[in-house]
Amino acid sequence: MRSSFHHVAPSALARQLARALPAGASPDAPRQDVAERLGGWLHVAETIQLHAAQSAIEAAGTAAARRPPRTGPAALHAALSAELDRVRAVLARSITTAPAHKPDPNDLDTEFALYHQRLGDQQRRMEMSIDALREHVRQQLAQSTPAMAQLAATDAVMDGFFGGREQRLLSTLPAFLKARFAALRREAAQAREPDTPDTPDDLRWLQTFAAEFEQTLLAELDLRLQPVTGLIEALAHEH
Repeated sequence: MRSSFHHVAPSALARQLARALPAGASPDAPRQDVAERLGGWLHVAETIQLHAAQSAIEAAGTAAARRPPRTGPAALHAALSAELDRVRAVLARSITTAPAHKPDPNDLDTEFALYHQRLGDQQRRMEMSIDALREHVRQQLAQSTPAMAQLAATDAVMDGFFGGREQRLLSTLPAFLKARFAALRREAAQAREPDTPDTPDDLRWLQTFAAEFEQTLLAELDLRLQPVTGLIEALAHEH
C-alpha cells in the first residue's frame, strides 16, 4: 500500500511566517525526521489506538478485493484531479480578490482588524471546501482497488489524529500577521520625519503587507491541500 504522507521541504507557509520571526529564528527548526515528529505528537494511548486501527485498514482492503473497482484508477485519477483543480481555483480566486476598500491613514488599528476578519473568513472557507473534497476522495478510493481502499482508510485515521492539531497550529497565523503588520508600520514610521502623520503616500508599506497577506493565504491553501493531493497522486501509480 502506497502512502500519501511524505517528508517535504520547508513549506511556502513556513517561509512566509519566517518574515514575522526575529532574525535567526525559523518556524521549522530544529529539523526532525517524520518518525520523530509523529512520535512527539502522539501520546501513548493514541499510539495504541493507531496500532488497533491497522485491522480496520486491512479490512477496507479486503472488502475492496471482493468487488470490482467502480472506476479504473486512470479514469478516477483524471476525474478527481479535475475536481481538485476546481476547488483550488475557486479558493485561490477568493483569496486574491481583494475587497474594494481604501485604507484610512488615521485609523490603521481598524485596518488590521479588517485583515483579521478576512483571514478568519478565508480559513473557514478553505476548511469547509477542502474537508468536503477530502471526504469525497476517500469515498471514491474506497470503491477502487484494495490498495487505494487501504490508503483511504489510513488517511481517515491520520486525519482523526492530526486534524485538530493542524487547526490549532493554523489558528496562530493571526499573531504572526499582526507582528508583521506592526513591524512594517514601525519601519515606515521610522523612515518619516518625526511628528508627521501618516498620509496616503506613506502607506506603501500597507501594500507590501497586503501582498504578503495574500501570499500567506495561498501558502496555507497549498498546505491544506497536500493530503488530498497525495491521495489523488497515488492513483497515478496504481495499476
